Amino acid sequence: MYGHCKGWLATALGLVMVLGGVVPACAGELLSTLQDQQQVAVTIYDGNLALVKDRRRVDLPAGESRLAIREVSGGMMAETAMLQEPDGRGGLRVIEQSFDNDLLTPQKLLQHHVGKTVQVVRVHPQTGAETLEPAIVLAAVNGVVLRMGDRIETGIPGRLVFNEVPADLRDRPTLVVHLDSNRAGRRDLELSYLTSGLTWSTDYVAQLSADEKSLELSAWVTLDNRSGSSYRDARLQLVAGEVNRVRRGGMERAAFDLRETRSLAAAPAVAEEGLLDFHLYTLERPTTLASNQSKQVALLAATRVPVRKEYRLQGREYYYRGQYGDLGERLRPDVFVEFDNRSEGGLGMPLPRGILSVYKNDRAGRSQFVGEDRIDHTARNETVRLRLGAAFDVTARRTQTDYKQLSAGPKDRLVETAYRIVLSNGGETDVTVNVVEPISGDWQILQESQRHTKLDARTAAWQVQVPADGEAQLTYRVRVRY
Repeated sequence: MYGHCKGWLATALGLVMVLGGVVPACAGELLSTLQDQQQVAVTIYDGNLALVKDRRRVDLPAGESRLAIREVSGGMMAETAMLQEPDGRGGLRVIEQSFDNDLLTPQKLLQHHVGKTVQVVRVHPQTGAETLEPAIVLAAVNGVVLRMGDRIETGIPGRLVFNEVPADLRDRPTLVVHLDSNRAGRRDLELSYLTSGLTWSTDYVAQLSADEKSLELSAWVTLDNRSGSSYRDARLQLVAGEVNRVRRGGMERAAFDLRETRSLAAAPAVAEEGLLDFHLYTLERPTTLASNQSKQVALLAATRVPVRKEYRLQGREYYYRGQYGDLGERLRPDVFVEFDNRSEGGLGMPLPRGILSVYKNDRAGRSQFVGEDRIDHTARNETVRLRLGAAFDVTARRTQTDYKQLSAGPKDRLVETAYRIVLSNGGETDVTVNVVEPISGDWQILQESQRHTKLDARTAAWQVQVPADGEAQLTYRVRVRY
């Protein structure tokens, strides 16, 4: 910072009084506030990172000057800040810049006056007359210590009056730029910088149909602004994908230069496009993000998306290496639903990661919550798979019916083991249970009550039909070398 800001007054232990509520610039500074702002664009990335482009119209003198740009983000990464003329006319040179984010508070004001003289104002309890007594601030941490004449006072025996505000304290985050202009006059300047404090997340809501064969899907983007500044009528864009960041000086920053770069039936309010290997979502209408505000905007709406439901009973690799006997009664298969992100199903937009909550109407037509899961970034034509919970009516009992160790060499063991899985269905409709068994080593199914499918080198699966209010049985024997 340059020089000192004189003539400010602070009273009543915490009341900072500035005439008219407007904070003046320091001596010799030009001041730019949000009143000068012509346009602002904000691009928010995953991982607490945003790019701000703030365009302002200011009057500059010819030659060198200091421009204090107020109300920038408090999370600004100052080393990324760049001030330029968007029209490219030239004639403006940045000599140096400093980011002042040590904000003015009563406590900061006291701390900056340690070792200096302030005035203590006392009020006579009967007459109301005020008297002033000078005091030296000795300490301002965990309380206040003052020297008043030949005595030491702890705490504040009255109001404190300060005759100045230190030059390095600001009431708003401020970037001070030392400029050299080849001409005087009004100029359009654009300040670009990276900042923390701006985040976004996606929440999805799905409504299952009565027959559980389709769903309606809507998505909302939640914008959260904790950057210490407001963005009025901002052109807002969101980037989905993991941008590489480099840790420098104790903070992460982008590894490449980013500066160049509720009616659910209504059309989406967001346009999507590819950006390098990420996806960029552009809000079609400007929106205002106030300081410390959370806001939701619609991302997409799709109807009659085909959905598939699965009951999955998942085994464990260790089942095939030892002797166990009964491995559990009333084992509950997991319930999954999945759908494809395809245009034929009313989707086809790359889906940013988020939480997807699923609802279904009961017989009275009231919507009930039936589970949720977190989805990752999902490209076009990929499948979204959700685990909603464990089945209630469908259960299983797993029993190891035989175990033989055929050889037990130090590096070569051969075993045979047999299992019986009894699946019960207390529901009113037939179901299919996908029994999935991970088997390590060199394995071979010797016997089975129905044919398995080899999903990969270490997984066997059986599709078992279980009738309503009935049960089905799966038996198999496997030989494993490991």
